[in-house]
Amino acid sequence: MTTSRTVLVTGGNRGIGFAIAREFIAQGHRVAVTARSGEGPEGSLTVRADVTDAASVDAAFTEVEAALGPVEVVVANAGITRDMLLLRMSEDDFTSVIDTNLTGAFRVVKRASKGMLKARFGRIVLISSVVGLYGSAGQVNYSASKAGLVGMARSLTRELGARNITANVVAPGFIETDMTDELPEAQQAEYKKSIPLGRFAAPEEVAKVVTWLASDDAGYISGAVIPVDGGLGMGH
Repeated sequence: MTTSRTVLVTGGNRGIGFAIAREFIAQGHRVAVTARSGEGPEGSLTVRADVTDAASVDAAFTEVEAALGPVEVVVANAGITRDMLLLRMSEDDFTSVIDTNLTGAFRVVKRASKGMLKARFGRIVLISSVVGLYGSAGQVNYSASKAGLVGMARSLTRELGARNITANVVAPGFIETDMTDELPEAQQAEYKKSIPLGRFAAPEEVAKVVTWLASDDAGYISGAVIPVDGGLGMGH
């Protein structure tokens, strides 16, 4: 049985973030999610936040701390895509994705670290992507933002490890979400051919890896990149 913790999941109103929040609730944790719109799963506290705005992030943390106590586990999951081939990609297409996916994670982790340092305990989980290390045409911005999370987690590990704070990366591959559901059948079949396990993952399969990393059992794992991609990236 793992210790009950206060957990904050960014972008917890849909997809992988929603599944992660739901799994933490099922395991008996106190869970808050940030969302720009929509709500987190039943049993969670939803707070409005925009990860591109440090003041908004700070206000969200203050609200969660008042309601549930200091945040002990933070899952940086909020992310956007603006897919475009390099030559057509505008500077705004690039910087807006970096600002949400990478700098947004920095803002969230920096704010979370204050309470973690005081408590001498913390679990930081950054949600990256197989694309961060494997690459993908049309996703120079997204893959750069997701690869950056790996360097961030490893530097955080060196900086905060002695205070009993771990920082790890989970790199999902193709997951069954609203986004993949919208792909044409033929394209889905093509993608599945490239995945050794021959299928997309359920969001819960990612969620269980995240909750395990936050558990007491994973206390000696830090700076790791754990792929949940059916073998697609093969440890890239």
